[in-house]
Amino acid sequence: MNKTATFKPTSSRHSGFGLLEVVISIAVLSIGLLGVAHMQAVGAVSIEHSYQRSQATVLAYDIADRIRANPGSANNYLTATMNASQANLQSGCRSTSGCTAAQMAENDLYEWDTAMRAALPAPTGVITLSGETYAVSIRWDDNGDGVVNEGDPSFLMRFEL
Repeated sequence: MNKTATFKPTSSRHSGFGLLEVVISIAVLSIGLLGVAHMQAVGAVSIEHSYQRSQATVLAYDIADRIRANPGSANNYLTATMNASQANLQSGCRSTSGCTAAQMAENDLYEWDTAMRAALPAPTGVITLSGETYAVSIRWDDNGDGVVNEGDPSFLMRFEL
């Protein structure tokens, strides 16, 4: 009794990945990588916005400290008196003994304006007084359209001497 084994070939449908499965997995992977790239871009923009807001905060506190250090000439810091962008460097004001209080105020405004221009895109700084409360407002071109308007962020800080 001789039994012969019969061999049945396996179905070709189960022999491995087909071209369709490879294309689908590449498409899914590509969509996932595009999502990761988009998240990275959004994160980078958010970091830049946060950095600019932090810089505006530091700059507002800087000019407030300068006003507090020169209280006898505090009204000379008001932008109604002198716009920061029109202030000039006072060469004798590297120490308090080298210039008058008004010259120190102008020098502080010049240095503040220079620091704002270095840290923020197209900044505008305004210093006002209402009663005994000073207000420092800084606005900058956050959206990059070349115009500083109500659509751009601002930082407002109030303090008293």
